[in-house]
Amino acid sequence: MIHVLDLQFKDKPDTIASFLIETGAGPVLIETGPYSTFGHLEKAVKAKGYALEDIHHVFITHIHLDHAGAAWAMAERGATIYLHPFGEAHMHDPSKLLASATRIYGDEMDSLWGTLKPIPKAKLKTVDHGEVIFIGGISLKAYHTPGHAVHHIAWQAGNTLFTGDVAGVKIEGGPVMPPCPPPDINIEDWQESLRLIRSLELDELYLTHFGPIPKAQINQHLDELEAGLLDWTNWMRPHYEKGEKAEAITPVFQAYVQRQLLNKGVAEEQLELYENANPSWMSVAGLLRYWRKKLEA
Repeated sequence: MIHVLDLQFKDKPDTIASFLIETGAGPVLIETGPYSTFGHLEKAVKAKGYALEDIHHVFITHIHLDHAGAAWAMAERGATIYLHPFGEAHMHDPSKLLASATRIYGDEMDSLWGTLKPIPKAKLKTVDHGEVIFIGGISLKAYHTPGHAVHHIAWQAGNTLFTGDVAGVKIEGGPVMPPCPPPDINIEDWQESLRLIRSLELDELYLTHFGPIPKAQINQHLDELEAGLLDWTNWMRPHYEKGEKAEAITPVFQAYVQRQLLNKGVAEEQLELYENANPSWMSVAGLLRYWRKKLEA
């Protein structure tokens, strides 16, 4: 059985999820969320009849703080953390990750994400593409799915795929949007990852932002995501080519994204949830970096 755990990011619903899978060897956790929501994670796990110490296996899709920021706290409670090989060094020594996030978020760093602490290498298990982990009668298969991040894994359990950010952000039945933060956005890699997901026999996707996508909607969901990804990417190119600065582009892009959301039926009160889950200014930085790497290579 899969339980969606709402981590109540910024005290709002339907923004960041963790997923609890019940197995014959105890519960398995997919995603930890940031350390700032660790109290909500503990309460949600307890509501399902478990303590955090009962969780010995934690699978993260990638090392961004909204997905893996509390992994160290789970490791301190005895869990093994399964992750992409490219993420191991940063989870073992998060000093660069912490310094980068602090530069970006400044005084908001603690309230948004909390802190990071090193995870001993003995508690980190890197997983190759296509590798299968067997726990308590279930199997979890790793698919390396770059595009959003080079260290991204989508995890398949049965006919369910936990997609992290590679299948986008979709809040409360609204449209799917592509999260494009720096430094690793690569459109071509992302499209290849979407082709891989389309090739799988799946009954549902589970999005960290936020919740399940049923089988009947998967193809439409992925098509809408790819179209949106290409739309944002092409929107950004002329701004990059004109040499415009991110500070000038950001309010224009934010307005563009808000118009898209409103035109697709998103209520005014939902705009904040989308912005919390997928800040527009981060996509400006990510897509400008993408075009710089692509056009100046």
